Amino acid sequence: MHDSAGHSSARAAAGAAAEQLAARFLESQGLALIARNVRCRLGEIDLICEERGTLVIVEVRQRGGADFGGSLHSVTIAKQRRIARATARFLLIERRWRDARVRFDVVGIDGPPDDRGRLTWVRDAFRCV
Repeated sequence: MHDSAGHSSARAAAGAAAEQLAARFLESQGLALIARNVRCRLGEIDLICEERGTLVIVEVRQRGGADFGGSLHSVTIAKQRRIARATARFLLIERRWRDARVRFDVVGIDGPPDDRGRLTWVRDAFRCV
């Protein structure tokens, strides 16, 4: 039997590894990493990047396999709303980005959060009003 503390710390480590893999990949594609793990009471943003003047908000999802639609299908409408609220808060605090175009991307990793996993980048994955 697994204890919940050990399980949650293993999950946190896998999440951190997935975010690191996604950040390296996005940087290799020309995006500049601005921040990671931006948290507020309204939600959390995994990665914030910049691409040619566009602020790119990135949700990173990792799943051990493609069960239940895989990593990309795990970004629910409720999750999108939390990301949008956290982004609105970020824009209030970081005024230099207030007039920038904002895009919401998702990086899904199916399999281990390393070079053996299948990484899929969906640009402009969802829109928020």
